[in-house]
Amino acid sequence: QVQLVESGGGLVQPGGSLRLSCVYSPRSANLNNVGWYRQVPGNKREEVALLLSGGSTTYAGYVNGQFRISRDIQKNTITLQMNTLKPEDSATHYCYARTHFTTHWGQGTQVTVAS
Repeated sequence: QVQLVESGGGLVQPGGSLRLSCVYSPRSANLNNVGWYRQVPGNKREEVALLLSGGSTTYAGYVNGQFRISRDIQKNTITLQMNTLKPEDSATHYCYARTHFTTHWGQGTQVTVAS
């Protein structure tokens, strides 16, 4: 069973940055695609960024170069660097991983962008 544990959320002012981390276990988990989603109450969970098994990345249309997803296999960590944050980026952010047959989610970390 794959487990995903997020950290790094919090309160930040508009224009600020946050770095979200997701540690996965076991280290030997055969993950294909990994990524980050976000959700606000009453809305659907939406994709933020994906890192595909071949190494390519995809980002939501609103990202506009503000965010960067990466993976450190040695540290079994998936990271989302978020820059130039806006109030509309406030949401619970979820780590995502796909193995051959199953989709896995973390418990979520809250990001709040406010003055």
